[in-house]
Amino acid sequence: MKHVNSFADYTADELKGILLLAEKIKQNQQAFSHLLDGKKLYTLFEKTSNRTYLSFNIGMEELGGKSYNQLWKDSNFTIGDLPSEVKYVGRNVDCIMGRFKKSETTHGFMDASIVPVINGCDNTFHPTQALADMLTLYEKTGHFDVKVLYIGAKNNTYNSLSEIVTMLGGKMYGLTPFSQVMGVGDEFYEGLKATGHYEELPDNISKEDLKKVVAEVDCVYTDTWVDMEFFTNPDYAEKKNKIIGMMMPYQIDADLMAGTDTMVFHDMPIHPGYEITQDVMEQHLETILDEAENRRHAEKGLLVYLITGKLDW
Repeated sequence: MKHVNSFADYTADELKGILLLAEKIKQNQQAFSHLLDGKKLYTLFEKTSNRTYLSFNIGMEELGGKSYNQLWKDSNFTIGDLPSEVKYVGRNVDCIMGRFKKSETTHGFMDASIVPVINGCDNTFHPTQALADMLTLYEKTGHFDVKVLYIGAKNNTYNSLSEIVTMLGGKMYGLTPFSQVMGVGDEFYEGLKATGHYEELPDNISKEDLKKVVAEVDCVYTDTWVDMEFFTNPDYAEKKNKIIGMMMPYQIDADLMAGTDTMVFHDMPIHPGYEITQDVMEQHLETILDEAENRRHAEKGLLVYLITGKLDW
């Protein structure tokens, strides 16, 4: 039985197989509409969500299965013994997706569960977002060995994206002046560097040198500088303003993208005027929405693999 957290638990061939299956299902959804008939998915949300909620629930329905959703605050996980509650849930469903604030909770579920558990995002990894990103890049370039420049906080999205890009033979460039990561140490990034497919750019990189990297890669990727749960929190205002002041020189704007056909990705929600300007966002919005929609399709490939154990449909 496999869980989904770090891609280190998967081979490159497995990841490609999941993505190719996702593409196959996406191109002929009706033919696969009964693939998970009678199967059940439990989704639990401690963190807020639009894309994760819709993509898993609609995706499961499109495969013929059913999903059952619960907010963390409405569950007995807030008061009960976590392992026994997880085992109980597993007696009722075929797969669990949890979107948690801390990786310790994710690991607690995976250690106790008798069915596959998917990390729907915690403070360490965001694997389903990275699968959607790679599916989109594959659709638009025709190959898996893509080149990606990420500009923003070193966070859960960055970790999973770096893993999948390097595992599939691409090149990952990171310009990450600050970190929001908890749960992984320096050895994680040293392991990425050891692949020869990962490079962290210096914080003091010149605009001209950065523009050279932009012109070389298939995609410039950014994410919110401030976690969505804190963006409007007045208690977080001082730290938010400090981060914004530090990151504004790295904003994705028209000057940075000028003269290139490089795509821009964003995992949403977008904050125009901060990590990306309004005009650049609007220019690349269809691509960003393709990326967001592909959460559903990538997750369908993943769900089929986890629940059936098969990729050759």
